[in-house]
Amino acid sequence: MGSGYTFVMHNMHYRLLFGFVLSLVLRFSLVLSDQPGLKIGFYQYTCPNAEVIVRDEMTKIISRVPSLAGPLLRMHFHDCFVNGCDASILLNSSPGSPSEKESAPNLSLRGFGTIDRVKAKLEQTCPGIVSCADILALVARDVVVLTKGPHWDVPTGRRDGTRSVKDDALNNLPPPFFDATRNLYQFFIPKGLDAKDQVVLLGGHTLGTSHCSSFSSRLYNFSGTTMADPTLDKHYVPRLKSKCQPGDKTTLVEMDPGSFRTFDTSYYRHIAKGRALFTSDETLMLDPFTRDYVLRQASAAGYPAEFFADFAASMVKMGNMQVLTGMQGEIRKHCAFVN
Repeated sequence: MGSGYTFVMHNMHYRLLFGFVLSLVLRFSLVLSDQPGLKIGFYQYTCPNAEVIVRDEMTKIISRVPSLAGPLLRMHFHDCFVNGCDASILLNSSPGSPSEKESAPNLSLRGFGTIDRVKAKLEQTCPGIVSCADILALVARDVVVLTKGPHWDVPTGRRDGTRSVKDDALNNLPPPFFDATRNLYQFFIPKGLDAKDQVVLLGGHTLGTSHCSSFSSRLYNFSGTTMADPTLDKHYVPRLKSKCQPGDKTTLVEMDPGSFRTFDTSYYRHIAKGRALFTSDETLMLDPFTRDYVLRQASAAGYPAEFFADFAASMVKMGNMQVLTGMQGEIRKHCAFVN
């Protein structure tokens, strides 16, 4: 085995090394190139532990402040419904230009500090790689899992938008005082979501609380009658009135009493009994399709596997709405500010 053999072996070694490096470059170029959409494992080469970092931080946070699960799930919803899932909900206002945070539907949102904390952890490990929009999607999934709900693979690759306008939120978020049919045709269908997505996503109200102001008109002045909404359970009305006085804008009420920190199907049982807080939820009982879905989930045996699978599918579908990918938008260094 002389010098010729050594040369061949060295040559093969360098060729293998070159091939390995080239394959890495190609992989990175595929990840960083203009993407037609999202994909599962988008950060597998650029930030392999991204999802682990998010999950670990959320495990710590929810164990200490379990009441944040509902607001953080709602934050992803409020982001996606306003010009797509681009983390515009996280941007602070600038002088003379109020952001989505200042819009009435978003004034009660909580958990912005949580997103900042997760982003800071990711920036320590993978600076400038993981978007705030993807963090919102991953956090929404993780808070559902941490409250005993379903797990799903989150397609990632979103980039962050640079526009956040107060009126955009007001014009794009379905109000709790609209009926389900109006919300469906005015807000869900134009965004590519259907009646099933609506009834499934509203099931997310199993987590969290609501301010009295979001439903007090149903207690004291339904449709200008100075009476309670007749579809509300007559035994539930006095219970709500004992918590919510007229004009109360600060008191919080559990949306799913007795189970508001657990992701399950019990909220559908409240809807079926006339105990949903919101007109948008109670009026799901007026449409045959959504009524059947509500009653099926509210049944004694229950179909949690069906709801869990449906919720996961609808969350992925919602998370794909009007996303920025490839070279669109940016990756913010801090989620509250445009770079």
